[in-house]
Amino acid sequence: MKKQGIDSVEAGVGKSDSLKALVAGIARWTTGCGEFQTPVRGLTFYRLDQPTEPNPGLAEPSICLIAQGAKRIHLEDEVFDYDAHRYLLASVYLPSMYQVISASPEEPYLGLVLKFDMRELSRLMIDSNLPAPRSRGIDRCMATGEVTLPLLSAFQRLVALLDEPEDIPILAPMLHREILYRLLVGEQGDRLRHIASSGSRSHQVARAIEWLKAHFAQQLRVDELAGMANMSASSFHSHFRAMTSLSPLQYQKHLRLQEARRLMLAEDLDATRAAFQVGYESSSQFSREYSRLFGAPPLRDVNNLRQAAVGEEG
Repeated sequence: MKKQGIDSVEAGVGKSDSLKALVAGIARWTTGCGEFQTPVRGLTFYRLDQPTEPNPGLAEPSICLIAQGAKRIHLEDEVFDYDAHRYLLASVYLPSMYQVISASPEEPYLGLVLKFDMRELSRLMIDSNLPAPRSRGIDRCMATGEVTLPLLSAFQRLVALLDEPEDIPILAPMLHREILYRLLVGEQGDRLRHIASSGSRSHQVARAIEWLKAHFAQQLRVDELAGMANMSASSFHSHFRAMTSLSPLQYQKHLRLQEARRLMLAEDLDATRAAFQVGYESSSQFSREYSRLFGAPPLRDVNNLRQAAVGEEG
C-alpha cells in the first residue's frame, strides 16, 4: 500500500512537470492570439487571452489537448468540457459549437490539436495485435478522457521536437504513432477501435461520413449513403445520428454552410456565388439557414469576422 502511495505521488509530480514543460513549449511558439500551424504534420497550436462566445466549427478526427485554460464543445444537445486533465477525442468529422471558457492575459488558453487518419489507427491495431473492442454498441464519435502521464509525456516530446527541426521527419512519425497507441489502449480505446475495425458498423458509417465530407455539394440520397455502409436506409439513419447527433441532411447542411463561410472569407466570394458553389439552389434559403447557424446574415457575419481579425492584428 505504501509503495502504491509513493507511485501515485511520483506520477502526480511527473504530470505536473510535463504539463509545465508543455505550457512553456506552446507559449514559446505562439505570439498574439489565434491558430498557429507547426512544422509537425497535423499539429496545430491555439492561444487566446480571453474567453469566447460559442462559435460553429468542424471537429476533425483528432485529439485536442489543453496545457492551460479550459474549453467547451457543444454537440447538438451534448456538452463536453475539458482542460489540462481531460483531453477531447473526435473520431470522425463532427459539426459542433466550441468556446474557450477559461483564459486571461496572465494565463492564456494554450492548447493543441493533433489530427490523425483512421487508416493509421487500423494499421497500428494490426501491427500491435490489439484485441477487438469489448463493447458492441455504436458510440458517439466524440468523448473526453483522462490525460495520463504516458500520453502527456509523448505530447511534451512531440512539442520539444520544434526546437530540433532536423529531427522532425524521423522522430515526429514515431511520436505520432506512440500517441495513437496510448489512445487505443486508454480510456477511449474501445471507441477508436470500433471506428478503425474494418467491418464494424461504426467503421461502415465512418466511411460514408468521409464520402459525404468530400461530396457535400452534391444532392444527398440517404439510400445511396446507406448502400455504402451496407445498411438499410432506416438502420443507417439511426446509426448516423447515434454517432454524430445529427441526421445526414443536417450534417450536410452544416458542411455546406461552413464551406460557404470559408469561401466568403478566404476567397472573397459574395453570398450568392458561395451558396451555389456549395450546392444551394436558393440564395434566400441559404441566407436563412446561414443566419440560423452563425447568428447573422452572410454579409454582416463576414464583415464582423474581418473587423475582429483587424482588431486582433492591431
